[in-house]
Amino acid sequence: MPAQVKLDDVIEALEAAGDEHTYYLDKRTGEIVLISNEEMKAAEEDELISEYPEWQRESVLKAREILKSEDFVALPDQFDIHEYKIMEDFCLEIHDRNVAETLRVLIKGSGAFRRFENAIHSMGVEKDWYQFRRTELEKLAIQWLEQEGLTYRREELPEISETSM
Repeated sequence: MPAQVKLDDVIEALEAAGDEHTYYLDKRTGEIVLISNEEMKAAEEDELISEYPEWQRESVLKAREILKSEDFVALPDQFDIHEYKIMEDFCLEIHDRNVAETLRVLIKGSGAFRRFENAIHSMGVEKDWYQFRRTELEKLAIQWLEQEGLTYRREELPEISETSM
């Protein structure tokens, strides 16, 4: 029987999604495991474990287990999250129309994420952004867990701060 997953663990993994690694959920335990692309490649190519530093060997072994087992499922990655869409939706939710319009202009074109990050701090809406983003990631996490047929439990979430990003 699958373990009950901590929703907060899934949300935190979604917050840290990147292109150099993947998070996997062990359906038996509810544990979330981080595997780098390098570790997964080593597992796929069945490279000698001794060729890796001691600190990385456990992850390569875990990657091998992931490849051979149906007990692991990859969490949504950065391409499933659609961070840009979340930024657009945030702009639509801001009550101050001047701030909303400025942010909408800043998220167009190259460098949008950096400009957006700088602007939310200078405009004093960073706390609103982090809460909005977390709520959107929670919705995505719940949808994904339900699609996978996994049960989850909520825990009291910590206060969101700009340093948690």
